[in-house]
Amino acid sequence: MKTRALSIDALRGFAIIAMILSGQIILTHLPAWMAHAQVPPNSTFNPDIYGITWVDLVFPFFLFSMGAAFPFALGGKLENGENKWKLCLSSFFRGLKLVFFAIFFMHMRPFVISSPVDVKACVISLASYALLFLMFMPDFIPFSTQLKKSKLPSLTFKIIAFALGFALMTLTDYQGKDNHNFDIYYSDIILIVLADMAFLASVIYIFTFKKPVYRLLVLPFIMAVFLASKNDGWVKLLYDFTPFAWAYKFYYLKYFFIVIPGTLAGEYIKEWTVAPQNEVRQNDRLAIVAGLLSFAVIVSNVYFLFTRQLEINLGVTLVLLVLNYFILKSDTFEFSVFWKKLFSAGAYCLLLGLFLEAYEGGIRKDSSTYSYYFVTSGLAFFAVLFFSVICDYFKCIRATKFLVLTGQNPMIAYVTTSMFVMPILTILTVTDYFDVFNQNAFMGFLRGFILTVLAVLVTTFFSKKKWFWRT
Repeated sequence: MKTRALSIDALRGFAIIAMILSGQIILTHLPAWMAHAQVPPNSTFNPDIYGITWVDLVFPFFLFSMGAAFPFALGGKLENGENKWKLCLSSFFRGLKLVFFAIFFMHMRPFVISSPVDVKACVISLASYALLFLMFMPDFIPFSTQLKKSKLPSLTFKIIAFALGFALMTLTDYQGKDNHNFDIYYSDIILIVLADMAFLASVIYIFTFKKPVYRLLVLPFIMAVFLASKNDGWVKLLYDFTPFAWAYKFYYLKYFFIVIPGTLAGEYIKEWTVAPQNEVRQNDRLAIVAGLLSFAVIVSNVYFLFTRQLEINLGVTLVLLVLNYFILKSDTFEFSVFWKKLFSAGAYCLLLGLFLEAYEGGIRKDSSTYSYYFVTSGLAFFAVLFFSVICDYFKCIRATKFLVLTGQNPMIAYVTTSMFVMPILTILTVTDYFDVFNQNAFMGFLRGFILTVLAVLVTTFFSKKKWFWRT
């Protein structure tokens, strides 16, 4: 019997919710660990600050969960004998749609359309939000069930929706940006990176299906290009080459170091889902300890790397890893076998990242270092293990439902605050009272918390109705 793993949905949900929260809290009175390590509150970007905060884990965790989805989205099709080149073409169009999404989202936010934000800008943003349902909901046809049986009407509606979206972008006079016109380079960088990964990382997975070692062997070549591109030569030409700078740069491929390890986690999860399952929980104590140790590995590394207590961090990490190793070593029930694989891969990546910590000055997100890629990948493995204990083993469905439902609908979650919640609050004049959130740290955090909760409520509503945005 095939079992559904909720851990990867929960991790994706955590990542997207944390992403929303970190973008909406007012940092004025908050401590430095509440922001990106290299951009402390009330300060400009400083690449000489080393370390990471919880905010710096958000994007890597999301990228990792994206890679973990490949074995499910692509692996099943490959197992059924679907043509690899056809899948590559499908991945290309998926990436292209994400590029459009990145550009459309940036242009259709109310404060970009007008400054100060007015009701007209809010209405345009809400209309754009509604248009995204036609663009990205599979088989979304607001008419009879007879039409829904044919793919042609659905494709027609999507073409019309994308055409309307493009027309809306090109015809709008943007008062909230320096260049009042449509700009193809004005896009959400996070979504552009995801678009590149959706295509290029998918291609790598397709041609290394069931050959994970070959997939990992791609990474040294990516590293070689980054290192050799600092000197003149054909490698630098390769690094600098881009047919469309607004959609692709070799620089974005650095995130292969997170996405590709994520595919390994996805394969471990898929192996577990198809294995025979024992309905009786076999070792609650092991599960609790393994989960707590995995959580402790994440928290301790973030804390000690941020405070730059590197030797203590290495010692504490080794102790936690050794304890977790011996906890998992002796058990052979299906969860334990699955968790051992996550633990082994996570420990390897984490320790490699810690050994690389001093290289490039120290770990940092911007400009990202090799230590950052491997440390965050390692911590993502432990995050999957932690959520597997909670969601898959103990089945705490009700407590984690908001994470899972949000993780199943990340595109809606990502744009809902800017394109739905804030326009509605502005039209209702609620935002006129938002100055109250500038008073102190608690109020600054409360603003982000309220907006995040509203975004999650909207997202979970659509998830419950099975209205998913997909590329």
